[in-house]
Formats: sequence, C-alpha cells, structure tokens
Amino acid sequence: MSSAAVGRSGGRTVALIAVLATAVPPYRLTAQDTLPIGFGTLKRDDIVVRLATDQVEIQVLPLDEQVIRLLLPDTYRSLSDLITSKRAPLDDAAQRAGVRHPTLVMVTFYGLVPQARFAPEDINLTSRGRLFRPVGIVPLSPTWNGQQLEARQQAVALYLFDEGITFREPLTVSYAGLSNDGWSRGAMRALERERARVLARAQARQGP
Repeated sequence: MSSAAVGRSGGRTVALIAVLATAVPPYRLTAQDTLPIGFGTLKRDDIVVRLATDQVEIQVLPLDEQVIRLLLPDTYRSLSDLITSKRAPLDDAAQRAGVRHPTLVMVTFYGLVPQARFAPEDINLTSRGRLFRPVGIVPLSPTWNGQQLEARQQAVALYLFDEGITFREPLTVSYAGLSNDGWSRGAMRALERERARVLARAQARQGP
C-alpha cells in the first residue's frame, strides 16, 4: 500500500567523488559517467521519495552520481563534501558487507509525535524486481542510535545497498508495511528531462 508524506525541504544533500584507481573506494565513478558537473537545476525535493507512518516521516534521497549531477550546483557540492567527509566509515561498511560498489542513499527520519520510534533496518528498495535490504548504515545524526525522536526532531544516515539498483527505471521504497512506487511517475521523469537539458547546456557552453 502507498502513503504520501507531508513535503519538507531542507536537509543536507550529497555527491560522489572520483578517486585514483589505485585506491578505489566502493562509490567510485565509472568510465561511463558522461554528465558534466555544474549544469543541473533540480532541487532536492524534486527527487526525494517520501513515506509516513503515524510516528515518523521518511525521506529517501538517492546519491547515485548520475542522479545528483542533475541537482543545483550548490546542492551537488554539499553532497560531495559530505560523502568525502564520511569516506572512511563508508569504506569500512562496504568492506564488512563484501560489496565493492554499493549504492548510496541518504535516509532522513522526522519525528511527527513525541517519543516517535523508528526502525532503521526496515528501509528496503525494490529495483528490477529484486528486493534490496541495507548492507550498511553510516549515521550522520547523534539522535540516530536511540531510534527515538521528539516531534520535529530528525535523524539522518547514509545507507549502503548492494549493487544492481538503477534509478533510470521504476523503483519502490518500502518501510514497515508501507511502500511508495511513485518514482517512475515523478522523479524519474524529471531526471530524464533534466539529463537532456544538462547535456544541451554543456554543449552550448562549449560553443561550436
């Protein structure tokens, strides 16, 4: 069943950084990356997936490089700085899970009521008919480990999922019996339109 949450803006947003092949982190860019950086105009709220229970609102933000390069330049840089600052724990989590190139996602829980409980491990993604459970979680908020929030309080973490998730096809986000499969009707279409515009802007900047 589906559930829509009250939209909220704000929160920090993130991007992936390419590194030397001699020290490849699990979130390394691939040779197929072709989108230029700095030409995106999408906002975080344009691509975030939302769910809500009676206690918490959940926002799921994909951090795939080919997604976040389509966001506003300031948003991209903010995400890039965040990923860079968490490179060591992300590498450790990926190594423990045995996943070389995990899919990164930012998950935010917002408390809707006092003493709202949340279950971090219950976030799942379904892509190409396969269910993906988190293989690692890197908390960003001191409130994360308590798994309880006051009203209007938030807890944020970076999630690692196994390889194989694509954000250019339908995607379902699920939590505690709720699901949101609206990716293909909203965010995915916005990303496809913006991808074409970004390439056109970059080509126009280069000139003839």
